[in-house]
Order: sequence, then structure tokens, then C-alpha cells
Amino acid sequence: MDALSFLVWPFLACILLVLIHACFGIHIIERGIIFVDLALAQFIGIGLALSFLLGGDGKTGLALLFAGIGASILAFSRHVARHVNIEAFIGVLYVFSLAAAILILDRTPHGLEEFKAILNGNILWVTPGEVLSTAVLYATIGLLQGILWRRFLALSRDRTGGILLELLFFGSFAAVLVKSVQIAGVLQVFAFLLLPALIGRLFFREPLKILLTAWLTGIVFTTAGLALSYSFDIPTAPVIVALLALAFFAGLAIKMAREGCARRREVPSPPAFKS
Repeated sequence: MDALSFLVWPFLACILLVLIHACFGIHIIERGIIFVDLALAQFIGIGLALSFLLGGDGKTGLALLFAGIGASILAFSRHVARHVNIEAFIGVLYVFSLAAAILILDRTPHGLEEFKAILNGNILWVTPGEVLSTAVLYATIGLLQGILWRRFLALSRDRTGGILLELLFFGSFAAVLVKSVQIAGVLQVFAFLLLPALIGRLFFREPLKILLTAWLTGIVFTTAGLALSYSFDIPTAPVIVALLALAFFAGLAIKMAREGCARRREVPSPPAFKS
């Protein structure tokens, strides 16, 4: 009973993370900018690092400031792509953000621990208040996603939409990441965004089916990760990430095996030899 009462809030936080990040994950995969979450989350990490340097707890407006700057930069990604490979640009943004955060945290009294907090988070110790505020924020952005779902999907698939719609998409995405990184860390947030949606897309092409599959697999494997982390006293984020990655590899193997069998059935049998 003690374990159940201890894990209920981390479990609810994981559910919220899976629900909202799977929605954005579909768009990120369609856009082909797979590491944008990692880059933007790490860019927000600069704000968190500055907060630690200034004596804060990593939950100040500095994270929101850097989220807004990062979202504005990425809103112009279509224009950037005309001059340089967009994944290369995102990679540069990520390594710059990581280097800047390390340099800032090097000047803080507990730099290593604070760096680990930004990277891995500590979702096992999430409070009821944090879960409630997260639910309110995610519900608001989820409602926006629902209202503008078709327009956002057209923006991601067909690149039809203006800069204001891009700013709205990346701005809402950045707002989600600020909260997500604070409670779960960069590593786990990246896994929640990419892996459940990627698993859904292995088997389906319709957005709704991808989303439902992403929600189901995300909830199942994050629940298993929480249980393993608590039972064996091991870091939560790496366990959840590893389980989701293994689920993706298993799904990929199943799809490859199915397609291999289908191709073999389609190959016509050689004509029988006649004497």
C-alpha cells in the first residue's frame, strides 16, 4: 500500500506526459525534425542553469524566456532549411545549448547534481501541486491542439500555413517543454515525444490510430518503468527510456518479419519441370 501511495503521483505525471507529447510527436515525425525536442529542451536548460546560478530552484521565468526565444528560432525553420540542412541546424542548436548549460553550471556550487537534474529530472518526487499545475497547462494546450489539429497537421505534412501558425505551434510546444523538463528531465521528455509516436507509425498511417497506439504503448511501458525503478532502486528516466526503446525495436522487428513473409507469399512459384 505504501508503494501504491508513493507512486500514484509519479504515475499520473507520466500519464500526462505521454498524452501531450504523443500529440506533438506525430507532428515532429511528419516534419522530419526528430531532434527538435532535444534541442529545444536543452535550450530551455540554459534558462534553468541560469536560474541555479542566480540562486533559484530552476523554476523561474528564465526557463520561459529561453523557451520563447527557442520557439521563435524554430518557427523560422522552413526559412532556415532553404540555406542549410535543418537537422544540421538543430544539431548545432543542441550542442550550443548543452555547452552553454555546462559552462553556466560549472560556476554553481552543485553543478554536477544540477546538470543531472536537468538531464534526468526526478519524477519519483513530483508533488501533487506540480501534477495539478501540469494537468491544467497540458489540458489548455491539448484543447488548442484539438481545435487546430487539422491546421497543425497541414502545417506539418504539407507546409501550408504562415509564420503566425508556426509561432503558435512552437510556442505551445515550448510551453509544454518548460514544464516537462522541470519534472521529468531532457532525456525522458525526448523519449516521450518520439518513441510512442514512432511505435504507432510503424503500423499505421492515420493520425488518430497513431495517436491511440502511442498513448497505449507509452502508458504501458512508463508504468512498467516506474515499477522497476521503485522495486530495484534504480534511476527512473533511464529505465523508462530503455523500455520504450526496446518496445520500438520489438515493433520494428515484428513489422520487418511481417513484410518479409508478405513478400515471400507474393513471389510466384517457379513453373514445374516438364520432361
